[in-house]
Amino acid sequence: MSCMRRYFKNLNFVLGLTLCAVIVAMALTSLVWTPHAPNTMDARHRMEAPSWAHPLGTDQYGRDILSRVMAGAVNSIVVGLITVAIGMGAGVALGLIGAWTGHLMDEAIMRLADLLYGFPAVLSAILITSILGPSAVNAMLAIGIYYIPVFARLTRASTLTVKRLDYIEAARLAGQAELTIIRRHVLPNILSPLIIQATIQFAVAILAEAGLSYLGLGTQPPHASWGRMLGEAQTFMELAPWMAIFPGLAIAWAVLGFNLLGDGLRDIMDPRLR
Repeated sequence: MSCMRRYFKNLNFVLGLTLCAVIVAMALTSLVWTPHAPNTMDARHRMEAPSWAHPLGTDQYGRDILSRVMAGAVNSIVVGLITVAIGMGAGVALGLIGAWTGHLMDEAIMRLADLLYGFPAVLSAILITSILGPSAVNAMLAIGIYYIPVFARLTRASTLTVKRLDYIEAARLAGQAELTIIRRHVLPNILSPLIIQATIQFAVAILAEAGLSYLGLGTQPPHASWGRMLGEAQTFMELAPWMAIFPGLAIAWAVLGFNLLGDGLRDIMDPRLR
């Protein structure tokens, strides 16, 4: 109970958790119900202003914007989960190998991380989609690859700190295998910064996917994507500004929520900031 009180006394954590819960609830709801079919076109109701029938209005094809914003939440969460899983899975493994073995292996992994880090997510996506074609899968692959050096560097730095502590040497003297030491003693002690980093990178992934979809490199029509909705709305800003306002607010809401959640977790989990 004291641990829970510490979490909920942190304003950033509470606000971030609330904002993220709204996005997740909206995504889960859209899986079973939306006010209208997100991809159904209705030419009779093109670019209608917000009303009782369409609370957020309709787009240039007569599609309900609220339904598409709800469906886009699923896309954003899936992109965040997959990209962070790719970056965290490969990055943690490489960081552990480099920190634990040291010498040439460590140097080679860090130089590879520097090489990957030199290609921004958008540039990587352009390169990958020019070869494989634009799609949500290729965009997620590009963003996930960009995250690998982020998690590799963090894992290496944290492991080097933990590796020098006395209980690691005690575990070796007790006859534990190296993999057992890493699994039982190293990973649990570097998990906090990794969780914080994953939460923050989740927000960056949502923003990156929206940017790639805006450029036409991410989620392809007719599937709903907040970035794609913004790209389609730019031509009609003067006639139907709600087409851009509501997807933009959804992106801002999600990014702010996950950033606040990450900041709150950092404040709570880092004893130097507690």
